[in-house]
Amino acid sequence: MANRQMNGVLRGFSQLLRARSWPQRIVAAVVLLLALAACLPQLQGPAEKGKLSRGMVLQGEVVGVSDGDTVTLLGEGRVEYKLRLAYIDSPEKKQAFGQQAKKSLSDMVYRQQIEATITDVDRYGRGVAELRLNGRYVNLEQVAAGYAWVYRQYAKKDLSAGELREFVAAEEAAKAAQRGLWQDGSPTPPWQWRREQKEN
Repeated sequence: MANRQMNGVLRGFSQLLRARSWPQRIVAAVVLLLALAACLPQLQGPAEKGKLSRGMVLQGEVVGVSDGDTVTLLGEGRVEYKLRLAYIDSPEKKQAFGQQAKKSLSDMVYRQQIEATITDVDRYGRGVAELRLNGRYVNLEQVAAGYAWVYRQYAKKDLSAGELREFVAAEEAAKAAQRGLWQDGSPTPPWQWRREQKEN
């Protein structure tokens, strides 16, 4: 296919060079442009690996769990996508309960086939996503397990009032039951912990 398209480009270029009248030159130029347009995807090279945009729905296997709110999804064409769970924030790996939060998410999704709906793309190029596994809403379950806070700053903007209430209720229930990070009487939220790390 690529050879045929390249031959078309060469043929169009050759006709353009040999054309003696304006009508012949115009026809040759049109042939050349059409051949170039057909070759454009090959000339540009492969699409940027893991390029994401809002509204995309991906399906694939989770092949990595970085922490309590970040996974790597192996999608169609064996393209890897780094995804951060929307609306929640888990302890950082070096923070108290960071490793337990990572294990909680890993136990839920590692090597599982999931569906991810991209709600945004962050400044690091990661997809911010809602993850679903066999009807289970992974983002909400991580909060309910006590290994993530509701990231209200973002959740308020994107979730409906009912959805936000569901997330907040899951957090409050985990806190009341002292599940996960709520075993600590006053755990440090990760956004505060990150800020403190920058200041030190």
